[in-house]
Amino acid sequence: MDLAPEELQFLTIADVLRESVAIPRRSPKTFYLVTLTLVFPLSFAILAHSLFTHPIATRLQYPSSDPAQTRREWALLLTFQFCYLLFLFAFSLLATAAAVFTVASLYAGKHVSFASTLAAIPRVFKRLLVTFLWVTLLMVGYNVVLLAFFVLLLFAIDTQNVALLLFSFFVIFVLFLVVHVYITALWHMASVVSVLEPVFGFAAMRKSYELLKGRTRMAAILVFGYLGICFVINVIFSAVVVHGGDSHGVFGRIVVGGFLVGVLVIVNLVGLLVQSVFYYVCKSFHHQGIDKTVLHDHLGGYLGEYVPLKSSIQMEDI
Repeated sequence: MDLAPEELQFLTIADVLRESVAIPRRSPKTFYLVTLTLVFPLSFAILAHSLFTHPIATRLQYPSSDPAQTRREWALLLTFQFCYLLFLFAFSLLATAAAVFTVASLYAGKHVSFASTLAAIPRVFKRLLVTFLWVTLLMVGYNVVLLAFFVLLLFAIDTQNVALLLFSFFVIFVLFLVVHVYITALWHMASVVSVLEPVFGFAAMRKSYELLKGRTRMAAILVFGYLGICFVINVIFSAVVVHGGDSHGVFGRIVVGGFLVGVLVIVNLVGLLVQSVFYYVCKSFHHQGIDKTVLHDHLGGYLGEYVPLKSSIQMEDI
């Protein structure tokens, strides 16, 4: 990002993607190691977990005559799902922390290395975790509302109430297409804010809400594009690798699976970089300049070099 801060607000979606893709060239070794140790395990787990859960789920569709065996199958499935979600959330936050810190260090002209990124992660992770818990509360509320309208939809189908059916379907469509995408954009922005500014948790979500104003449409397109690509990758992986045993050979499934994991690694890495670049775009759009010297010192605080910023005014009003 060699553009002047005041010019970042004029970046289009194509420009944001172009700037994001170019970032790893400035520190290829660091991003290679971040990708290998954090982004790759995350991407692999997202796709490969279905290879382990599918056989168990298939057996549960045709339960054994032995109730004890069925209980063991359920216990195994739930245990695996719990471990998978724990791994997914942990590596998602770790990868976010590493990517945001590294991009910010490059932007501030700070020395970048994989060792310094790893050293900063523990302190960054705590802030991201608090923010994630607040986002989780928001998602719980969203899912409760979504579930309520699903129940209403089933009731409308059962009673053959056309008006209620159309209303429920419309609300569910809006909830997913608008609310879900917006919450996802809010979460990604809040994650960057939690690392680069002296706020986290609910305060970071509120700050993200303010930053997204005027750039909500761009954020929605980026998030919807990311979710859409991930959905297509998952569908192909499921069809060919997980359920394609009868029509695809073992070698073919391995090749396709490996290729899709590689594609998802690239998509996730670019997604992490985009959320960082988009943060600077929003800051520029709201004329909140970032003093690179102050940002340099703030990042140094994660490494024990400097006391972190005490007021966001220091970054906004310069």
